[in-house]
Amino acid sequence: MEDKLKEFLESTFNPYGNFPAREEVQKELLANLTEKYSDLKAQGKSDQAAYQATIDSFGDVEEIMESLPHDTEQPAAEQSEEPDIRKAPKETFKRAKASIGISKFAATNLQEADLTDTDLPGADFSYSALKAIQFDRSNLKAAAFRAADLKQASFAGADLTGADFAASVVQQVNFTGANLTDTKFKACALGEATFDKATLVRTQFDKSDLGGLSFAGQTLDSVSFLSSSLKKTSFENAILHGVNFHHSEVKHATFDGATMDKVTYALLKGSNANLENVTVES
Repeated sequence: MEDKLKEFLESTFNPYGNFPAREEVQKELLANLTEKYSDLKAQGKSDQAAYQATIDSFGDVEEIMESLPHDTEQPAAEQSEEPDIRKAPKETFKRAKASIGISKFAATNLQEADLTDTDLPGADFSYSALKAIQFDRSNLKAAAFRAADLKQASFAGADLTGADFAASVVQQVNFTGANLTDTKFKACALGEATFDKATLVRTQFDKSDLGGLSFAGQTLDSVSFLSSSLKKTSFENAILHGVNFHHSEVKHATFDGATMDKVTYALLKGSNANLENVTVES
C-alpha cells in the first residue's frame, strides 16, 4: 500500500516540476499518509476503504498546491494530461511565474548566507535553496518561502508575521523567539525544528509532519494542526486556547500537564488523546 500512496503523491506533485524541497516534502507526507492508513486499518477498515479515507484526509489538492511555483519548463502537453483536480488555476501559475521573474530572491541559491538583522518585509524566497541561511532578528513580515529548502536555517528572534512556508523543507530550523503570528506551514517537513519561546498565534501547521517536535511550556492561541502528523509531539505543560487538531492523530501526542479550554479538551477527548493529567479552564 505504501507504493500506492507514493504513486498518489507523485501524481499530485508532477505538475509542479522538481522544486528544491520536493523530495523531502514528499517523503514526510508519505510517512504521514502511511501512518494514517495503518491507523484506519487497525480500526477494522478494508484496504480500499482505508486507502480512500487516507487520500481524502489529504484534503483539497489545489488548495495545497496553488501557492507553489511551477516548473515553467514543463511541456504543455504533459501538463494537459493531468486530471483537473491536480492543476493549479491559471492565474496562480501566472503569479508564480511572475514572482520568479520579478523577485530578486526567488529561485536563487543563498545557502549559508548571513542575512541577520535585515529588513525584508514581503520578500519572496520561493523555489530557493536556503540551507543553513541566517535570518536571526530579521523583519520578514509577509515573506514567502514556498517550495524552498530551508534545512538548518535560523530565524531566531525574527518577525515572520504572515509569512508563508508552503511545501518547504523546514527540518532542523531554529525559530527560537520568533514571531509566528499568522505564519503558514502547509505541507511542510518540520523534523527537529525548534520553537522555544516563539509567538504562536493563529499559526497554521496544516497537513505537515510535526512528529517528535516539542511545544512544551508554550502558549498556543488559535493554532491549527489540521490533518497533521503528531506522533510523539509534546505539548507538555503547554497552554492551548482554541487549538485545531481536526483529522490529526492526537492519540500519539503528549499532553501531560497541559492547560486548555473546554472546547479544545472536548475535541481532543473525542479523538482519543491521553488527557489524564491536564487542567481544563472553567
